[in-house]
Amino acid sequence: MDIVSLVIGVVAAILGFIPCCSWLALAPAVVGLVLGIVSFGKKREADAPTGVALAGMILNGIAILLIAGYTLVFAAGDLTSGLMQF
Repeated sequence: MDIVSLVIGVVAAILGFIPCCSWLALAPAVVGLVLGIVSFGKKREADAPTGVALAGMILNGIAILLIAGYTLVFAAGDLTSGLMQF
């Protein structure tokens, strides 16, 4: 599960940088974050290395923040463009 979380995190982070495709990456990023958290907990209980699960959680978190940031920027742009027209 940790490798799946990492792969989903990489794909979601790449799609998160593309403004028009960021909404497509939101659901996989949330799923990847949940998988990373579950895998991190299981690996920690078994005293196994947790680096890949941690990297997956971080990448999915970054992807979610990118998507939220782009959403706020574009929403603010839509609001200001409507106000500027006289």
